[in-house]
Amino acid sequence: MDHAGLKSNKLRVTFLPKETTTRVPPGTTLFHAAAWIGQPVESTCGGRGTCGKCKVRVVDGLFPITPADQHHLTTEDLAAGWRLSCQAEVHAEAIAEVPRLLGTPKTAMFGVGRQVVLDPNVHKVHLRLPPPELHDQRSDLQRLKEALHAEGYAMAADLPALRSLPKVLREAEFDVTAVLCGADLVAIEAGDTSGICYGVAFDLGTTTIVGTLLDLTTGEARAVTSALNAQAVHGGDVLSRISRTMSHREGLDDLQRLAASTINGIVGELTRTAAVAADRIYEVTVAGNATMQHLLLGIDPEPISVTPFAPTVAHGLQVRADALGIAIHRSGRAYLFPHLGAYVGGDIVAGLLATALPRGDRLRLFVDVGTNGEIALGWERRTVATAAPAGPAFEGAEISCGMRATSGAIEGVRITEDHVTVQTIADAPPIGLCGSGLVDVVAQLYRRGLLDASGRLRSAEEVAGRIPESLTVRLISIDGVRAFVLATAAESGEAPVVLTQKDIRQLQFAKGSIATGIQVLLNEMRVGPGDLSEVLLAGAFGSYIHPDSARTIGLVPPVPLDRIRAVGNAAGEGAKIALLSYREREAAEAMPSRVEYLELSGREDFNDLFMKALGFPPLDTLP
Repeated sequence: MDHAGLKSNKLRVTFLPKETTTRVPPGTTLFHAAAWIGQPVESTCGGRGTCGKCKVRVVDGLFPITPADQHHLTTEDLAAGWRLSCQAEVHAEAIAEVPRLLGTPKTAMFGVGRQVVLDPNVHKVHLRLPPPELHDQRSDLQRLKEALHAEGYAMAADLPALRSLPKVLREAEFDVTAVLCGADLVAIEAGDTSGICYGVAFDLGTTTIVGTLLDLTTGEARAVTSALNAQAVHGGDVLSRISRTMSHREGLDDLQRLAASTINGIVGELTRTAAVAADRIYEVTVAGNATMQHLLLGIDPEPISVTPFAPTVAHGLQVRADALGIAIHRSGRAYLFPHLGAYVGGDIVAGLLATALPRGDRLRLFVDVGTNGEIALGWERRTVATAAPAGPAFEGAEISCGMRATSGAIEGVRITEDHVTVQTIADAPPIGLCGSGLVDVVAQLYRRGLLDASGRLRSAEEVAGRIPESLTVRLISIDGVRAFVLATAAESGEAPVVLTQKDIRQLQFAKGSIATGIQVLLNEMRVGPGDLSEVLLAGAFGSYIHPDSARTIGLVPPVPLDRIRAVGNAAGEGAKIALLSYREREAAEAMPSRVEYLELSGREDFNDLFMKALGFPPLDTLP
């Protein structure tokens, strides 16, 4: 590995006594540096400087004393080097000692084998407030704010919260539970309701939206469901939906309402399944690509589709859920992930959060295969990302017998010495070919010698005598175009299912684009396939594609099979993590400053690399 490609201007920070080390951009606080590598630091306010519990002792480094330090720490503590980690900004290399936690934090397993500390952005704090008296005429707001401050929480209340305050306090005889989302007062509830606290994590897909209802006190997933994105009536891809907003005056409003309506349908199903009231859901997290998040927000996505591909907003957002038409608690909040670039959006940031790729000590490659292939390569020292326009082949579109991954779609293919076996979804008769089946059959044809390294399908005459007749009879010509029969009309019950030469070329262009993006990142980091400890295939397609087939056609680098791993719906897992842990959400917020986005458009080396990536790698070079 050439370490020249791994240099950065980040500063080294070491935490004792575990001697864990990370590198952070200048200006990062010690609290966020610790959160980045999963080093637990005591805190109830999430690093906002109000609880005073996140103190660490500076062993090496210069951290000026801040007003918050003076408020929460004694003169002796300050002289001994103690500082509030959430206020201590790193501007040089540093070493800090973290005191042992007073208790064992609650944790849950999420993402790719990640142990996540439960520290949600939503807090429910049970309070017994002294009622007003003649000698104590503090306002209701001041009374509540001071009680919360004593518990280590900051609080701000908007007008709807203020309107509910006097009645609830007096009807409950000042025995209440304050519901905070961050520092925002979401609700005041009578009595002790601190054990009833829920949120929903959403993977906002172009085709499908998935929601998971989570108990924020235990981290338990109470229900999960999915639904087709109702926006699909206006097009199956992001460009068609952007076009809709440009060509119809009400297009943007319609698409926003359709997204919110789908989400509300999911919320309704989740609450029915888990027997949970919708007004006990106080926050949702949403991970989607830049276009999907802009549409949900009701923000014009047109600038994303044209050079220089600049979104209206790229940082993470916390907004009122009712402003988006999402039917949870009337004052609940919605969090949307930041973007790395116009085509590496919040869903990929969520995926990187779930896999902890930019925070690990092993060089890993992350690939989300789809119409737009998003790719990230790196580790804690440096991470780079890009997007490669693959086209719709992986979705089964523009393939002669292509179809989506539904009942009857061929999802797997095996070609033995003299036989073809197809695997279909739901074990139904084969009626078409979905993306995973497309990759499988091309890889199998190549391995059996029915397809050459350039992607040319051989004729029956070319392979006669070398290949059994049971296979050569499947090599046919349709209107002068070579094709391979996967399923006869008798087997399908309808028309034959075939793979044509044109289909193979479509796959080559799609995989060539993604492979080129991967090579650009490898070149940028000055590393090769042998340096990769793991290749992570994300998304629905990544979950079903056979790793050996992906490697055979050159979609992923030629690494040993045991280094290729399907990680499923990484975006959904990241959305869960951000809902359950505010510290992890802060790590997601830091991604744009830590992950470098490379734009492939206009790169001088792209065309040459793309032409090389169109063919298939020599079989004898595969591990």
